[in-house]
Parts: sequence; structure tokens; C-alpha cells
Amino acid sequence: MKVEIWSDVMCPFCYIGKRNIETALAQFPEANNIEIEWKSFQLDPNLPAVATDSHEEYLAKRKGFPAEQVKGMMEQVTNTARQAGLDFNLEQSVIVNSFNAHRLIQFAKSKNLGNEAEEKLFKTYFTDGKDIANLETLTEIGKEIGLDPNEISEAFTNDQYAENVHQDIDEAQAIGVTGVPFFVFDRKYAVSGAQPSHTFLQALEKSYGEFLQKSPITKLDVQQSESCDIEGNCD
Repeated sequence: MKVEIWSDVMCPFCYIGKRNIETALAQFPEANNIEIEWKSFQLDPNLPAVATDSHEEYLAKRKGFPAEQVKGMMEQVTNTARQAGLDFNLEQSVIVNSFNAHRLIQFAKSKNLGNEAEEKLFKTYFTDGKDIANLETLTEIGKEIGLDPNEISEAFTNDQYAENVHQDIDEAQAIGVTGVPFFVFDRKYAVSGAQPSHTFLQALEKSYGEFLQKSPITKLDVQQSESCDIEGNCD
């Protein structure tokens, strides 16, 4: 069964939500039968490719809040992240356009490394305070998650991956996504926001139960004899 997650790598609650659904999956007996697909979303597509504001300055301008209130918001988010086992350094975050990062995610998805790309980009942005619009930084991330160094540049030169980003964003608008993270279970149920793990577990149990009713997994009665397994062992 597929779970689709619309996310922006600059969204703190997307990282927190990722950890919370992972906690739920760790408690879900049929986790091996769940396919996670990450979908692109941009909270602020008008951000520049080169940083001009600190995280605090950006929030103050965007929200129209005084500096003290913004600091309180950042501390609260940092504490919430800590409860999920994450280390946020928001004061170091580089506020840049996330489109290049999403292009890398789309390329990584084509190599079955979408989850690895998402995780590494979150850590790079929220913990390490690096520039996720910078192609050198993104190339290093690609290498670290196992992408072929000779192919990574394709993420930024092949228009297909940019188109995939736009398609995800258009699809989000079509199904009514107005904020992220947004989790869709088997195209039947949705959970919005970084909900606690038990909420995700309930959604998994309900959607998977109904998924089995319409697409039951057949367990075969197997007659055993000499064979070779996928590890090359023959007996």
C-alpha cells in the first residue's frame, strides 16, 4: 500500500512529521508492505537562490511579527523537534529557494533513493545549516546517499526532474493541499501536519485494513524441494 507525503525540505514540521510516521511504522506489523513516496511542495517558491535574510529576519518579514515573538516561535519549534529526536539549529539555516533540492529528490526517486535524499536534505538544512540551493552542496548530498557521481548533474540539467517537481505541486493543488506535511494513505485518507505517531499508526491500521479487503495478499501453500535463494545459496 502506498503512502504519499507532500513535503518541503525547508519545512520544520515536515522533518518532525517524517520522524513521527517512522515511529508509527516501527510499531506497525505490516510496515514491509508500505511504500512511502515523497512528493515535492514549495512553501515559498519566490525565495531567492542566494540567501539575503537570516531565519529570524525571514520569519519576521513574512509573518509580520516582532523579533521577540519570532525567537519564541523558533525556540518552540526547536523543542518540538527535540522531542522527536531531532537537533535543529534554526539560527544557522540558510534561507534559499528549495527548487534545486526538489530536483535532486526527484532524481533520487528515479534511483529508489527518495527517502534517503529527503532525510539527508532535512539534516543538511535544519541541523548542519548548509545551503540547499548550492549545486556543490547538493552534489555532495547525492554522493553521500549513493547516487552515481557521474549522473548527479542530470538532476539539474534534465528538464524532466524539474517537470516532476511541478507535477507534484500541481497535483497537491488539485487534491486540496494547502500546507505541508500532508500524508495521503492509499488515496483514501489524509493526515495533515506533524501529527503524533499514534495518529499515523491509526491511519495506517485503518487504511491498510481496507486495502487488504480489496487487494488481499495471497499466502501460498509451498511444497519445498532443492532450490537456490537470492543470496546464491543452493541446497
